[in-house]
Amino acid sequence: MPPFEKSDVLTTDIKEHVSMDEPTKAGPWKHEYIVQNIVFFLYCYIAGVYGVYQCFTTAKWWSVVYMFVVFVTGTLGIIAGAHRLWSHKAYKAKKPLEIFLMLCHCLAYQRTLVTWVRDHRLHHKYSDTDADPHNSSRGFFFSHIGWLLVKNHPEVEKRKGLVDMSDVYANPVLMYQKRNAKWLLPLISFGVPVGIHYILGESFSVCWHLNILRYMLDSNLTFLTNSLAHSWGHRPYDKTMVACQNFPLLLATMGDGFHNFHHAFPWDYRGAELGNNCINHVTKFIDFCAYKGWAYDLKVASEGVIRNRMKRTGDGTDLWGKKLVEF
Repeated sequence: MPPFEKSDVLTTDIKEHVSMDEPTKAGPWKHEYIVQNIVFFLYCYIAGVYGVYQCFTTAKWWSVVYMFVVFVTGTLGIIAGAHRLWSHKAYKAKKPLEIFLMLCHCLAYQRTLVTWVRDHRLHHKYSDTDADPHNSSRGFFFSHIGWLLVKNHPEVEKRKGLVDMSDVYANPVLMYQKRNAKWLLPLISFGVPVGIHYILGESFSVCWHLNILRYMLDSNLTFLTNSLAHSWGHRPYDKTMVACQNFPLLLATMGDGFHNFHHAFPWDYRGAELGNNCINHVTKFIDFCAYKGWAYDLKVASEGVIRNRMKRTGDGTDLWGKKLVEF
């Protein structure tokens, strides 16, 4: 299992005596550090930096291209799979596509899909409060990676059972990954890409360190949607939300950077109001799958619904942050 895997109990039961009071933004809390996670990420950052050095010195050009292809594949597992398909049910997928996205998610090595989906649904249900696993009210570092280095806040543990996970537990593809995660995730994330890379003729050191670099790129781009997208930007759809629009992040994450839109319309399969253009590459992938018949029931917020939300709760800017003259 990934060293940062936390409690993954298969239960939808609500614990007795759960307080229904709204969780605080950032109440007093004594951290309990997870040493193995700290050591793991410290090593990965150091090895990833060495991988950058090798990209410009000993690695062959095709090794860097190969690393990028593996990186994009892992990103699909997170954004198209864990996020839009399973966390928000923004579209439906046939079994072959589900299996493909589950394997892509294994490549990203970000805990099991069961845990990923549960934590993300908690994040949307209790955004930026103590019941949010990566509460941005505790600062940029905590929401980026710090939350993985400590045990969950008591409010997170208390409210896990309030999240409906029945669809996830009923999904055989997701449950297969959970049952076999101890060998499946490390094999696909590290064993397979490093092995293929080595067979193609690169040195083991380059194979290993470029794959660690790829893993850290996948991880930190995901982390940025928890930190940067909750700390800087404008809010054209709902000014009461912490989540904001962030164009540089949109480019980096292939479509997941316009976060105020996403939190206002989490069920929209596009993930951003730019829709099907060349910037939103993950949406392009889902569109291709729909064209081939592998994906269906794609949900979209209508222009009328979007405009009315901007009028009612927006901060008076458009999606690019420019002041709106009129609606």
